[in-house]
Order: sequence, then structure tokens, then C-alpha cells
Amino acid sequence: MSVRIVIDSLNFVRDAGVRHGKISLIDLKRLHDLLFDQNGELTFQVTGQLDENDKPGLYLEIQGNMQLTCQRCLGKLLHCVDVNTFLLLAKSEMELNQVDEDDTPDAILAAPDLDIIDLIEDEILLSLPISVRHAEGECSIPSSRENIINSKTNSLHP
Repeated sequence: MSVRIVIDSLNFVRDAGVRHGKISLIDLKRLHDLLFDQNGELTFQVTGQLDENDKPGLYLEIQGNMQLTCQRCLGKLLHCVDVNTFLLLAKSEMELNQVDEDDTPDAILAAPDLDIIDLIEDEILLSLPISVRHAEGECSIPSSRENIINSKTNSLHP
């Protein structure tokens, strides 16, 4: 298991902090059920910065490839991760609720012990499609229509 990266989020922004590195897919436990295999790694960079209104936030960049499991055929499906997002840091629950009501970027509650790896895993999970599957006709098993045609053809020819 890789080392966890924990930051004081507001101090990180105040200090214009930057963290970058690589995360092994095997360390992203909440993704395991979706992965075809746990080989590979993703690169990331987290930057503490102020937005155009001088509000603190974290800019996340996450890139890499992972093999997901197709929900249709249970085969391997290459998924390219390319997440670039800015998360405002709300200083209180009330501020967080206010941000949720506004038409603004996503926000999280500022914390003195924010786990960057957990945050990255959250953003990867949010970026995934609702239904992970190959495009029509690309699955490794024939479609149900092909199965019906083949079974009818096979029953006609003993």
C-alpha cells in the first residue's frame, strides 16, 4: 500500500501547495469492483489556489488508463481517465450548503486532515460512466440478436 497523503486543506491553499505523484490502482479499494484487473497506475497533481473571487480551492488533475469490467460481456474495457476539476473549499457546513445552492463549481468541506488519495478516488468514481460497457457491437460475446439467429440456424441444420 502506498503512503497516504494528508493535508490541512486551507493551509495547503494559503501556501500555494502542490502535490503530485502516481497512485497504483491496487491502492484504490473502492474501484476494485469495477476493475477488470488492478494493474496500472494513475498520475495526479493537486494544487492549492484561489479562484477568481479569491475563494480557496483545490485544482485536481488525474490521468491514466485502467481496465474496467464491461457490464454487458464481463470483458476488459479500456477506460482513459482524464479528470481536471476545481473544488472550492467551504469553511463550514452553512457555506457548503450555500455553494450547493449557487450555480458554482463543486465544493467540499475544508478539513485539517484531508486525505488526497481518498479525494482523488472520489473524483475518479464520479467521472465514470453510469453504465460501464463496450459500445454496441464491440462486446466479446455475441449480441442477443446474434444468439437468436444462430440458435434458429442451428436448429434448422441438425
